[in-house]
Amino acid sequence: MKKRLPLKVSVSGVRGIIGESLTPQIAARFASAFGTYLGPGQVLIGQDTRPSGTMLKKAVLSGLLATGCQPVEVGVLPIPTILFLTHEKQARGAVVVTASHNPPEWNGLKFIGPEGLYLRRSQVEEFLDIFHQGEFTFVAAERIKSPLQEKNAGELHLEKILSRLKVRAIRSRGFRVVADCANGAGATLLPQLLRELGCETLLINTDLSGQFAHQSEPVPENLGELCRRVKEFRADLGLAQDADADRLALVDEKGRALGEDLTLALAVAHVLGKKRGPVAVNLSASMAIDDLAARYRVPVIRTRIGEINVVEAMLDEGAVIGGEGNGGVIWPEIHPCRDSLTAAGLVLEMLAESQKPLSVLAAEFNKYHLLKDKMDCPAELAFRAVVELRRRYQSEKISTLDGLKISWPDSWVHLRPSNTEPIIRLLAESRSAVRSRRLIERFKKEIKSIIRKLV
Repeated sequence: MKKRLPLKVSVSGVRGIIGESLTPQIAARFASAFGTYLGPGQVLIGQDTRPSGTMLKKAVLSGLLATGCQPVEVGVLPIPTILFLTHEKQARGAVVVTASHNPPEWNGLKFIGPEGLYLRRSQVEEFLDIFHQGEFTFVAAERIKSPLQEKNAGELHLEKILSRLKVRAIRSRGFRVVADCANGAGATLLPQLLRELGCETLLINTDLSGQFAHQSEPVPENLGELCRRVKEFRADLGLAQDADADRLALVDEKGRALGEDLTLALAVAHVLGKKRGPVAVNLSASMAIDDLAARYRVPVIRTRIGEINVVEAMLDEGAVIGGEGNGGVIWPEIHPCRDSLTAAGLVLEMLAESQKPLSVLAAEFNKYHLLKDKMDCPAELAFRAVVELRRRYQSEKISTLDGLKISWPDSWVHLRPSNTEPIIRLLAESRSAVRSRRLIERFKKEIKSIIRKLV
């Protein structure tokens, strides 16, 4: 009998497999808890393109209505757009039906507070206390509001991005761009942004049916079609989004997938060249960020994995740019959230102003090789394995801020049990791709050995 995976609850929301760990009843309960936590007022509801999204959205509508909130449906939109709109429209909060990069059988709920940010850890604890206790504030029939619908809500987000870019400089280059929207939530707004920036585009995977053309995580092994189309179209670059459009990966004009970490490095280099200030990134971001910060003589703040952790550090320290090494660029000039649309605009502006092809800009960062891998492992065993590795490597330079990161002068490895999937994520970076791969294989072997002793 196939083992059922539990509902994954983390600081970024909840995720589960539809019909197993995530049902309409559970979604309605979470929405009722969130409505109770927020209090009466307008709450935006958006979704990605998964077929199960409509079912969950209806459940969320019911839970919010029952607690006196007025849902405002904004449709299929990138999650950064919904974060931005929550703040701009002064809504009480937002719920987004999405499972990010998880496979199509998964879905989830992400909860956004009135600042247009994901809930902070203390807010999550308060919200989950309401959920677990089941103490929901249901209202009488006469206090139930009628849901609203807002069409073309994403145009406000595009207007803000365009107002902060050197649009004329980008348009003058007439860039040829291939965009892979992963049949996800960015399939409408990214093409619209590229048109506004005067790009000649070839669009792939822009179907809103929710049938992902490939695994939606924009990592090199999923971008074969994009690489091929960039060469065929003789494009200046290729852009790849994930399903909820908060991450961006790049393909250069030679049809080579550059890795998500390069997106962040390019954005940091471009912004610091115009405005100096602190940079905030998570533990897994490339050492290239430290090199850039040293060049511009600004500090780097390292945080736990998770967008809200980086955002909190950026707001506290007044960071001018930041993000996560998975292609999640955060430029607070637009809104403090990971945003593939903003990232695309910054990269195009950098190309326009530098007058250099993307391959040349990327070559400046090629001295580092950051590899990512994962291995299946039940959550309990994953955490116990990391604890044992921490004991074994306590004499090395380690960080236990999030999982276990072991650093040497010119390399590091980061081992982290996932909060949303039954896996351990392994990341390694060094000056050699071979060495980075050896680090990952060495620690995979060591983890397997530890797990065998634990079971």
